[in-house]
Amino acid sequence: MSDAETKIKETVTSNDVVLFMKGTKMMPQCGFSSRVAGVLNFMGIDYADVNVLADEDLRQGVKDYSDWPTIPQLYVKGEFVGGCDIITEMTLSGELDQLFESKGVAYDKAAAEKIREANG
Repeated sequence: MSDAETKIKETVTSNDVVLFMKGTKMMPQCGFSSRVAGVLNFMGIDYADVNVLADEDLRQGVKDYSDWPTIPQLYVKGEFVGGCDIITEMTLSGELDQLFESKGVAYDKAAAEKIREANG
């Protein structure tokens, strides 16, 4: 197991929700990362953000770890959920709410509804 893979595994298993992204949750560095961070921030999710731009090994390592070619990548309770398009779809369909509920992750249900209303 590479150093990057070890770090990724430790990060996703020691945090309930992790977003590997370009930039940080307070200062995203790409539109896709910004969209996912914006959804999580608006829904009041407590999550760890990992800036893949700060470490090239980590940037490639997370793609290898998940077998998913793009960033951002969301993990919930150690499981890879998806990237920007999947998270957007899940948010609008209510599947993301169901995932958080089934995993015991606290979130603002009213905020999730507002997102759907604004995009309905």
